[in-house]
Order: sequence, then structure tokens, then C-alpha cells
Amino acid sequence: MTKDILTHIQDNMGSFSKGQKLIARFIMDSYDKAAFMTACKLGKTVNVSESTVVRFAAELGYDGYPSMQKALQEMIRNKLTSVQRIEVSNDRMGNQDILSMVMQSDIEKIRITLDETDRDSFDQAVDAITSGKKVYILGVRSASALANFISFYFTLIFDNVVHVDTTSISEVFEQVMRIGPGDVFLGLSFPRYSKRTVRAMQYAKDRGAKVIAITDSSASPLAEIADVSLYAKSDMASFVDSLVAPLSLVNALIVACSRRNNGQLQSTFSKLEKIWDEYEVYQPSINEG
Repeated sequence: MTKDILTHIQDNMGSFSKGQKLIARFIMDSYDKAAFMTACKLGKTVNVSESTVVRFAAELGYDGYPSMQKALQEMIRNKLTSVQRIEVSNDRMGNQDILSMVMQSDIEKIRITLDETDRDSFDQAVDAITSGKKVYILGVRSASALANFISFYFTLIFDNVVHVDTTSISEVFEQVMRIGPGDVFLGLSFPRYSKRTVRAMQYAKDRGAKVIAITDSSASPLAEIADVSLYAKSDMASFVDSLVAPLSLVNALIVACSRRNNGQLQSTFSKLEKIWDEYEVYQPSINEG
């Protein structure tokens, strides 16, 4: 569906039944809440039957209510403010056990990510990273944790890693200004997407570098730029970004790249173990002490 769902609803308002118009108006006015309601809850909210909600989704051209709900969620995720996130998550959680709900949701996101990850794209990313002259890595705001993690391990595996670590857009470009053909730019961002990451990726693309995105869906602005995109399901737990599935995907990427560089990696870690021991980098456990 080429139009966003709100435009599609507005264009078809005249053809809806009375009950469908109630649904349509609620979605138009409160799309941030409607996107996370079940068909049953949405129906009760506007005083129509669940079957009416399902037929409404079909009327819009979706193959079921879950497809319409997914379209709504993808449209709004980058638009929700932190305050709206809190309101929506409070509605979703209700009086449920927060620990169980959040962790079960994370487990489900990992399962979906595993099922939906394109193996060819994953292999292409590994090939590009392991053969790149330089590998630039950028993730800001909540995605900076992922960028720090992958940069830490890639620096142990390769000697050509540039972790773009800054809070200024001008400094980002200063650090990537020499990127060019043969280099790789790895950008990580999830809703709400970072404009700095998008701009830096576009710059790397324009300079002839191979651009890899780790993001949440093909609707992400990073995916529009990237040569290779890896998708991991993220979610919002209140104002917090749940990045468990993206971290699991990053783990897999690190391990796959390390396997390509296994011989050199063993030599590197043999040297590191001597350094760590000599300079007492690690504190012994109680049993070892």
C-alpha cells in the first residue's frame, strides 16, 4: 500500500459503514493508542463488534487486522514523543506483571528476528566487513550502546575499525571525511531514527563506500540508503527502547566475522591474555583469590 494508512482512511471515509466510520475516526484522532490495541479492544472502545473491526481492515485492503495494525505501528513509531510512549505503554501493560511482560516481549522479538533475518543479506554484511579496507561504525543515542559493543569486539578482531563516537554532527563528518571506495560504513538506528546517522550514511554512500544498516524494518530511512540491510525487531517499553533482539543480531554478526578471521584472532588473544595478566586487567573471582 503506497499511501500511509491515515491518508488511505481519510480518502475512503465516504464509503465506510456507520460502524466503520466510528473506527476510522478513532484511529484518525488516536492512532498512537489504536496501533497497539487488539481488534477486540478497539471494537469495545468505539462500541462496535470485533468482526466489524476485522471487516474494516479488509475494507482498507489488508489481509487481516494484524496487517493493518502493523502498518499503523510502522507509521507511528518514529513519530511518538516520549510522553506518548509512556501513555501507550501504560495502556498496553495495564496491571500485568511488568517483569514477565517485558522479558516475554523480548524473547518474542528475538524469535521473530531469527525467523525473518535474510541469510543472504547477513552473509553479504559479513563479506563486506571482513574484506573492507576500513570499517566505520556509527550509532547514536540509545543505539550508541550497540555501536560501542560491536566496536569493542571488532577492534579485537580487526585493525581497521573506526568507531565514530561523537555528539556533534560536524564532528561526525570530520571522522568519516576520508571514507571512500573499499571502505564499509555500518550504521545502527531504531525508532526514533537518528538524523545524524542517516546523514552520515548518505555521505558514505556518496563517497563510494559500502553501506550496511542495522535497523528495524524496510520502512526505516537507513534501509533506503544501505546496500545491505539487517533487520531486528525492536520495541518500546515505556520511554525505553528495547534493543535485546538487535543486540542478539549484533552478537551473531561479531561471531560470524570472527570465524572468518579465526587464525589471526587466536594469535591476537594469546597476546592479549599475556598483557591482561601482566598488567592485572581483571580482578580474580573470590574462589580464585
